[in-house]
Amino acid sequence: MSEDSVMRDQAALDRLLRAERQGLRLAIFCRTAAVALQIVWFIASRTANGHMPDPLIITVLSLFAALGVGAFLVIGTRYDRWWLKYALYAVDILGICVLFVLAPAFHPSGIEPILSFRNQGIHFLFPLIAMASLSLSWRLVAWSGLMSVIGWWAAFGFAVSGVETPLSWGDLPVNWTRDDYLALVLSPDFIATGSRVEETGFVMVAALILALAVHRARNVFFAQIEAEAAREELQRAFGRYVPEVIAERLVADRETLAPQVRRGVALVLDIENFTKYADGRDPAAVIETLGSFLADATDAISAREGVVISFTGDGLLAAFNTPLEIKAPERAALDAASDLLACAEKHGFRVRIGLAAGPVASGRVGSSRRQAFTIYGDTVNRAARLEALAKDAGATVLTDTGVAGKARPDDLLKPLGEQKIRGFEVPLEVWSKEMTALPGGTAG
Repeated sequence: MSEDSVMRDQAALDRLLRAERQGLRLAIFCRTAAVALQIVWFIASRTANGHMPDPLIITVLSLFAALGVGAFLVIGTRYDRWWLKYALYAVDILGICVLFVLAPAFHPSGIEPILSFRNQGIHFLFPLIAMASLSLSWRLVAWSGLMSVIGWWAAFGFAVSGVETPLSWGDLPVNWTRDDYLALVLSPDFIATGSRVEETGFVMVAALILALAVHRARNVFFAQIEAEAAREELQRAFGRYVPEVIAERLVADRETLAPQVRRGVALVLDIENFTKYADGRDPAAVIETLGSFLADATDAISAREGVVISFTGDGLLAAFNTPLEIKAPERAALDAASDLLACAEKHGFRVRIGLAAGPVASGRVGSSRRQAFTIYGDTVNRAARLEALAKDAGATVLTDTGVAGKARPDDLLKPLGEQKIRGFEVPLEVWSKEMTALPGGTAG
């Protein structure tokens, strides 16, 4: 893994950690607010019914609220530890379970714990599990579900410990009647073990489903980080002018950037007499005009499924059929050349273009900190030499045999015969495509 990848992964983990802390603080805030509301509701409901609120329950709930406030203040500070959230949820869940079975024991009426336990319900634990999902930690959600199951069975075990003759659903007669049913469910010895299995089973399944949902959400987050990293890599490789459609295709198939050799077409473009055009003009205006032209030229090439590999001062290098595979690169390059001539005329420039077809090697070059995608080989060199030859030949577009072989009559190519190309021992067959005169051209 490259250093950039490590840094990106660490940055992603840092972002996720911040989101987890914010979510955990939100969960603790909601949990503490719920406990405070429960205190108010408990006091109000007991008072409205003419009963004295149980001081033990109020004390325990107040301690829960104070614990939440303390945890809220600690999260994100130097006192924060990874295990604190697990400890907090364990204390909350187990505390609620203990409260269900201990509260009746301190009541003067001496109610059997099993009767109070049956009257409560495991649904009191569901909000805690749901709030755990706000932390974006699937482990905390699963932990909350596990603690709920353990706490509920522990509370159940304590509640039934004093039952001398436990009764459950299996004690109903085969052909039971309404009286049999009422006698069973209203009995102080009825513990309903099967119902406890169903309750905790549903709680655990719900917690695991919620944990899976959180896990999927985290995967989506990392996928977005990876996509952002891929787009940043493309921007480093291809510069600013990477059309969205091209970027999406490259991101979808990362292997397209791997070193490879594929038959394609190289296009080299240069503005004619640009130095003369820029002489005496305001540099800012020159750069703005040049940038506008190169942006439109890039769009024209992209519209023909080509990719601008690099900008060369007042020109550019483009490729067809690499890194993106297309069906007819020669045809696409010829059409792009025509579009570029029109684009140049629109901006008041004359351009020279060299087109060459053949094997094109491509791949990323550079260090782990800075990389660029490039194309190279005889085909690229030939396109550059043809663009240079266009100046001596007084031509606008020069192509080699490979490109000219795919031309149509309306391309208006004419053969120039064999030409000696600098850097090539054997003369090459060359074809030219002329551009109409540029009325009032500024750079021609």
